[in-house]
Amino acid sequence: MADDDRRDERRPDPDALLALAEKDRRGKLTVFLGAAPGVGKTYAMLSRARRLKADGIDVVIGLVETHGRGETAALLDGLEILPRRRVAHRGRMLEEFDLDAALQRRPRIVIVDELAHSNPEDSRHPKRHQDIEELIAAGIDVWTALNIQHLESLADLVAQITGVTVRERVPDIVLKRADEVLLVDLAPSELIERLKEGKVYLPESANRAVDRFFRLGNLTALRELALRRTADRVDDQMVDYLKQNAIDGPWATGERLLVCVGSDPLSEKVVRVASRLASGLNAPWLVVSIERADREVETPERLQRIETLFRLAEQLGAETRRVIGNDFVEEILKLARREHATQIVIGTRKRSRWQRYVTRSLPDALSRRASGLGVHIVTPDTSTEEMRRPVFRMPRATALRQSALSAFGFVAITAMIGKGIDVFVELPNISLLFLLAVLGASVVGGYMAAFLAAAMSALAYNFFFIDPIHTFTIAAPHEVFALLIFFAVALIAGGFASRIREQAEIARVRATALQSLYDFSRKLASTARGEDAIWLAVSQLQASLRRKVVLLVPRKGDLSVAAAWPPDTELDVTDLTAARWTHDKREPAGHGTGTLPNSRFEFRPLLGPHGIVGVCGIEHAGERLDQNAERSLTAILDQTAIALDRARLADETVEQAARLEGERYREALLSSISHDLRTPLATITGAVTGLRQLGERMTPENRDDLLQSIEEESSRMSRFVANLLDMTRIEAGTLKPKQDWVDVADVVQSAVERTRKHATGRIIETGIAADLPLIRGDSVLIGQVLFNLLDNAVKYGGEEPVNVYARRDGKDVLISVTDLGKGIPPEDLDRIFEKFYRRGKPDGRSPGTGLGLSIARGFVEAMGGRIHAESPALKKRGTRIVMRFPGSEERDQIK
Repeated sequence: MADDDRRDERRPDPDALLALAEKDRRGKLTVFLGAAPGVGKTYAMLSRARRLKADGIDVVIGLVETHGRGETAALLDGLEILPRRRVAHRGRMLEEFDLDAALQRRPRIVIVDELAHSNPEDSRHPKRHQDIEELIAAGIDVWTALNIQHLESLADLVAQITGVTVRERVPDIVLKRADEVLLVDLAPSELIERLKEGKVYLPESANRAVDRFFRLGNLTALRELALRRTADRVDDQMVDYLKQNAIDGPWATGERLLVCVGSDPLSEKVVRVASRLASGLNAPWLVVSIERADREVETPERLQRIETLFRLAEQLGAETRRVIGNDFVEEILKLARREHATQIVIGTRKRSRWQRYVTRSLPDALSRRASGLGVHIVTPDTSTEEMRRPVFRMPRATALRQSALSAFGFVAITAMIGKGIDVFVELPNISLLFLLAVLGASVVGGYMAAFLAAAMSALAYNFFFIDPIHTFTIAAPHEVFALLIFFAVALIAGGFASRIREQAEIARVRATALQSLYDFSRKLASTARGEDAIWLAVSQLQASLRRKVVLLVPRKGDLSVAAAWPPDTELDVTDLTAARWTHDKREPAGHGTGTLPNSRFEFRPLLGPHGIVGVCGIEHAGERLDQNAERSLTAILDQTAIALDRARLADETVEQAARLEGERYREALLSSISHDLRTPLATITGAVTGLRQLGERMTPENRDDLLQSIEEESSRMSRFVANLLDMTRIEAGTLKPKQDWVDVADVVQSAVERTRKHATGRIIETGIAADLPLIRGDSVLIGQVLFNLLDNAVKYGGEEPVNVYARRDGKDVLISVTDLGKGIPPEDLDRIFEKFYRRGKPDGRSPGTGLGLSIARGFVEAMGGRIHAESPALKKRGTRIVMRFPGSEERDQIK
């Protein structure tokens, strides 16, 4: 038992094995990492490529920049070079990497230099590392080169060390996902010497580079960053290997970071510091932004900054999340416990002395209450004035004007009312009226209006009601105190009223959005067809977002527009390409994304429980969606995807049921044909054989019997073929019955006589009312129906008589055929009119083809009648088939 436990403990990590299996299906990414330009990354790549080429490996050059270095250019000889794509950019022609050519060529290894390069505007992806990701997803191995200063998480640190801001950056997740990182190292002194010799840049460019970037201190620091990052990558690879092979190792297992950010400028530095910390600890990290539940204080600019921070964090390998709550400390600690975080990273700005005495900062409160958690506090740079103190921004002129007008109006009206009251009654507490003015202004105009109304109310109260009146002088000291108290109370009351107004407005907006989503969900739940769900979703999105919306679904191997609003919305080639990319890759594309950002629409996949069901495009309207609109969009798309998936499954279920039903009919038809054709054919064949072999030796009686059997079986085959032809006519819709006047009595008598000839010896009783009206129909078809019903009654009615009745029921004519056989179970009464359904005889056999009653229903309904079955019919047994036809009062005139 102990040995089994030890074996269980030494099993490979399932997550590590799954990650390894996922990598096996993709191409491999090899990054040649260097501390600075000129260390020999491209030279190392090409040297290795020539060796593999000599060994027969398919290696091609997608793009290599030699920067005029002759020794590097010489290594290109003998290697296949893909043609570049020529792009017009700002009045000149650029030669760029041709992604489609590389995908079409599909080599074993393709070399694409300069990982951090930005593509021209009309490219499929804005960054080259996204081109490389597409190559890897297609199963192609890629070699590329990267300088350490281009890593996103090190951008601020590199700028601080070198004084140069790097514009082209690569998300850290790209390097983290690389299968192999090869460090190309060169001592800083040697690199400077190469630079002076002109082996890195041209002489005039080299001199500027030595003075600005290629200084010994800068290169030493960059080299240390490259060595550290490579060491971290090697450590990650070792941990992965140990986990995949169930080898005990000393790796840390519990570290997880929770990073708190806001819309302030310091948060970007917090994210970068947390990224470096997570990389050093090899720990996952979660970036969270907390919003107040009772107010919406975030402006569109602040929301945009939050979105930018989240995108940066995701590029650096973090998860992102939004949390709503009023107690920030409690929400952070609750999330930390739920996510098993071990360390919290948070930023704090510099606070003045009086602020430290009056209020406690969020990091201080976290430090006091975060027992068992490490709290890392990130401080701003001392040179950043914007981060040192909060910036007060005046409200917009329009809002300020409206607040001032509302405050002035309420105060002026209150002052006039107070003066009117003061004429008749001297009130010592007339100041309470001005509190109403402050409350009214705060409800109408918000906090700024409340503040202005409080100031105006204090001045008006002093001017009109405190002696000496009509001056701003206060004679009594206690009036000064009362005025200050009034002003303070007015501010507090106005603040509360303004906050209640904000909360009411937020509640109204959220309730409206929730009601809209509820109505949409209710309508969607009652929609069974996919087309109806699509139009419902498009109209809901257009009403919620006020933008052009288009929804595409896969049809016949390609995407086609299923609905759009406005209906005349058209997609150009770029839009359709972005939509296909979204469908194929199941990720957003188009405007604002990393794929085809020049498109007018942002396309998002509709992912249902069983795969992708469509693509939704939202037009770019100059600004990104706010948080509420984003939530509504996500909810609508999720519900629409589920509805479309449900409709697709319903259609597939119907198709499958139809296929199964067709298969059942086919089997029944084959069984019927094999029985109902084989039996008469065998009889006819036997009779013909007997006649030919015996000939004149047979007695006349025997010869007549054989000829009669041939005649009967031929008639049986003829009826069978006729039934098949009739059923085919009914299903094809080609049955066109006549609409002549028919005498029911004549048709009944004719069908009974025909049946008596066919079933000799059987008793068939008839009862026909004398006052039957004429009916509209086809006498031949009605006769065929009656014959089929009588034939069934003879087969299943045993030896008892069969009864045929025709009578009048109001204006209708009823014709019934009754047998006294075994009867039909109640649950099968509706099924007997289905194709190939056959009742069993008392002896357990099921004769016939099962088409007679189905043909009878088709004929009767084609003539405007109805047919049904009743069982038991008489004496608790038997079956009655009843036909009802509309009658006519013209019998006497016609006859």
